[in-house]
Amino acid sequence: MKINKRYEHLIFTFLMALGMSGLISLIMLLVNNGFTGWFPLWLRSWLLAFIVAFPLAYFLPRAFES
Repeated sequence: MKINKRYEHLIFTFLMALGMSGLISLIMLLVNNGFTGWFPLWLRSWLLAFIVAFPLAYFLPRAFES
């Protein structure tokens, strides 16, 4: 599938933030709470982490471009 050059950065940032926020929130949740009732808690923490991660991953690198 060919992706328009205009949207490459947006799609890459979206997928990277989605994967990283999901993995980090899952690992932190399992470390702190264990495996009991982890799925609903993980979905909620993943959503919150993604809401923070996506805008930061999209705008922060652009703020430091020279």
